[in-house]
Amino acid sequence: MSDEVERIEGTGNPLLSGSLRRTVLLLAWPVLCEQVLGFLVGLYDTWLSGHIEGISEVATGAVGLAAYVGWLASMLFALVATGTTALVARHRGAGETAIANRIMNRSLALAGLAGGGVFTLIYLAAPWMVQLLEMTGADGRIVVHYLRVDGVGHVATGITLAAAAALRGGGNMRTPMIVLGMVSVLNVIVSTVLVFGFAGDRPWGIQPWGIDGIVAGTLAARFAGGVLIVAVLLRGVSGLKIEPGELRVGGEVARRILKIGGPAAIDGAFTWAGQFLFLMIIARFEDSGRGGAVFAAHIVGVRLEGITYLPAVAWGAAAATLIGQSLGARRPERAIAAGHETARQCGLLSVVIGVVFLVAAPWLFGLMHTSAAVVEAGTFPFRVNAMFQLPLALSIIYTSALRGAGDTKFPLVAHMVGIFGVRLPLAWWAGIVMGGGLLGAWIAMSADVVVRSILLLWRYRKEEWVRTEV
Repeated sequence: MSDEVERIEGTGNPLLSGSLRRTVLLLAWPVLCEQVLGFLVGLYDTWLSGHIEGISEVATGAVGLAAYVGWLASMLFALVATGTTALVARHRGAGETAIANRIMNRSLALAGLAGGGVFTLIYLAAPWMVQLLEMTGADGRIVVHYLRVDGVGHVATGITLAAAAALRGGGNMRTPMIVLGMVSVLNVIVSTVLVFGFAGDRPWGIQPWGIDGIVAGTLAARFAGGVLIVAVLLRGVSGLKIEPGELRVGGEVARRILKIGGPAAIDGAFTWAGQFLFLMIIARFEDSGRGGAVFAAHIVGVRLEGITYLPAVAWGAAAATLIGQSLGARRPERAIAAGHETARQCGLLSVVIGVVFLVAAPWLFGLMHTSAAVVEAGTFPFRVNAMFQLPLALSIIYTSALRGAGDTKFPLVAHMVGIFGVRLPLAWWAGIVMGGGLLGAWIAMSADVVVRSILLLWRYRKEEWVRTEV
């Protein structure tokens, strides 16, 4: 099938007409629900790890490190997902449904290949990562085992993320939400049953699995999600349907996906590397012999800060879809307005979240972990970080907006400046050289997002991205 298809006029597309404020909200809320469910599952896993007798701090470290590794995986999957969203949105906005569908099929094939590569990388690198974080002996072996088993699930994750990216590019936010909702419930049920077990004195009783129960629930959910979303696309939804003959990794379409997604994937890889170096700095905080508690406090704090990411990612997805489809329909003025509208809506939410963090920090940490040392180590740094949730949200929004237009190179530059030019050197100086510990590191983290948000807003306001060719 040739890429040269008859152009169907995009008239009647609800995303390209009517109130922009209402359209943003309609697109964002399903993604927000999806993000909330995913966040709650991750938060629940952290809570479970903090209540495993005897190894709570080690378990929290394992779950937290797996989350970082999972974040790396999602960043690498951006190689496919970012290009998929931008291209599907652009062609759906132009009324070119057949091309959009071909892009979706190619992205699934690429994502499956990427998932296998990510698993291999995690399996080989797990001992090295644990060693760098100075986790030794039995504790280190627990973490390595957890990372390797958790890595298996990323094969399914890659396919799920690619499918979700295509659906969102087409304006369908509800299907990914429904899929994630179902698998999130499954994750919680399986993890809870296996971590704590059922009555062992009964013939059908299940003995507690401890930390293995957490990763088993995660795997069950990831593979269930992959199977479910593939089943939906086999039947077809929103003009997108799996065509086995189109599930290939080569060709011009795949090249276009990778061209757009390449800078995003490089961004993700370097961002993760920077975050891992950041973890190495935190792992070296002695803090009067409470290094383990400090590391666990960081993991809990990062998990809690994920609350800000929920609306930011949701409204960012709305921005990417609206901008891509508006540019495809040759409506640059609507594309420009869409980014600013999403930033205004999400910015307000982030301020509210920051106030809640500031007031409720001790209670939140106490809820998440039973260790008094962890609560003490994390509360004040978290309160300081609470005052910088607005720039964090804006940096995510404008990154998504630019990527939705196909402008993926500048976010890469902005993120490199923030992480390697600000976060890491300042964290080392303030946290280790000046003895500021976790507080110094989190001040550096806040400075990073301030710099990023300024750079990305500057880029967006220049409006050069409107002319980006995809």
